[in-house]
Parts: sequence; structure tokens; C-alpha cells
Amino acid sequence: MNAPMKSVTIHPMAVVEDGAVLGAGVRIGPFCHVGPDVVLGDNVELVSHVVVTGATTLGAGCKVYPQAVLGTPPQNAKHKGGRTTLVVGRNCTIREGVTFHAGTDTSRGETTVGDNGNFLAFSHVAHDCIVGNNVTFANGALIGGHAEIGDFVILGGLAAVHQFARVGHHAFVGGISGVEGDVIPYGMAVGARARLRGLNLIGMKRSGVSRDEIKALRAAYRLIFDRSNPMAENIEEARVTFAGSAAVADVIDFITSRGHRHFCVPPLGRAGDDAADDDA
Repeated sequence: MNAPMKSVTIHPMAVVEDGAVLGAGVRIGPFCHVGPDVVLGDNVELVSHVVVTGATTLGAGCKVYPQAVLGTPPQNAKHKGGRTTLVVGRNCTIREGVTFHAGTDTSRGETTVGDNGNFLAFSHVAHDCIVGNNVTFANGALIGGHAEIGDFVILGGLAAVHQFARVGHHAFVGGISGVEGDVIPYGMAVGARARLRGLNLIGMKRSGVSRDEIKALRAAYRLIFDRSNPMAENIEEARVTFAGSAAVADVIDFITSRGHRHFCVPPLGRAGDDAADDDA
């Protein structure tokens, strides 16, 4: 174990293996197990009964609650047993029973979680995922391998994101929703097989998106998902019509930057956004 001599607290019933690196102010409660290749940043707290293993780094200020297990090998048959990593950013709250897996040695090789995440009980981040900053995973929310979750995303309770799917920044996924395709930035996806139900207006307002940008996004949303024309034509029209909107450009780039993708789209007959508050 490599740790500063001052202000590190390790309960006598915890196991911290030789080689682990502990920052200043780390607190490790009873019945925790910290593996030899783990790095805990300053002021990390493991409350009790926490397992942190593998080549895992927790950023400063993270707090991990009982029965969380972080850094175990990926649940991926293609993994050959090589060294892969899990990197978690600063100030994340990781509640009871949460699981984060390390990457796969035949793929990206690293699972990355950003800063200020709030991961509620029994949520899960699978191998090789990229999770942004300021996300919220409600109880039981799950993401499959290689998924990408943008900044400020909220996943409702028991939501599930399919492997390789992307959820754009500031999007909202409703509870008990299965996300099979990409969700655009600022989108709101709901349903057993999730479909777009408009834009996450509440989230945008809370994040300080301007009134003009919200209006542009709503109009662009209606245009892009207008089924009377091919989507490719709609996108090009939106690119020209809303050339002054950085938020609309962001949505268009998300749709067009990865080639052919499967996207969550509005249900048939509902191309417009659902929101009732037209005074946005």
C-alpha cells in the first residue's frame, strides 16, 4: 500500500492490498477490499463492504456505498484476460450495489466515467463504456458494453441502454425504458422500446440553455423528424435554416458523424415534440 502518512483512515476490518495507492484523506470503512492495482484519489470514502479491484482509479472526492463492486473483469466472452482499466472521475456518488466493469482487452480496453456522477442503487456501467460528466443513473439503470452517455444525461429507474448505443448530452431516458438506438442530444426517450417523445425542455432550462436556442431546437426537431420527406433532406434543410444555432448544429453533428446508425425516433404520426409548454 502506498499512502500519505497523515489523514488516511483504514478500518482494521478492511483489506487494502500492497500496491494500492491512497490519496490524502482517504477513508476506508469495515469489510472493504481494495486491490493491489487500485488508485484512490484524495478524500475518497468507501463506506463499508465495498470492493474496488482491478486497475481501477477513483477520482478525488468519490463516495462509495455498501455492496458496490468496481473494476471487475468485463462480462464479455471476447476478453482474453489482459490488463484493462476502469477510470472514474471526481466527486462521484456511487450508491448501494452499483457495479462498474473494466474494459475489454480486444476492444477499447478502458471504461471511463466522468466527474460529478450520481449512480443510484444497483445501477450498472458495463465494459468499454464512456460516461460523461454530471450524469444521473436512477435505481437499477443499466448500460451495455461500449455504450456512450453524454454530459448531464438522466437515466430513469430501471432504464436499459443497449450495447454500442449512444445517448447524447442533456438527454432524458424515462424509467423502465429500453433504449435500442441512439438518442439525440437534448432528446427525451420513453417507452418499453424507447421512442422520442420530444425534447428535454426541463433539463435544458435547468442547464441554462437560452430561450432562443430552445425555440430553434424545437423547430429543428419537428423538421428533422418530419416523415413527409427523407430524413437526409430534412437534415440538410435544418442545417441551412438554423445555421446560427450551435445547439441545432450539435444535434445534426450527432446524427451524421458516425455513418449509418440506428436512432430512437418519434412514434408514427408524432413527428413534432410533445411538450405542452409552448412558452419555452
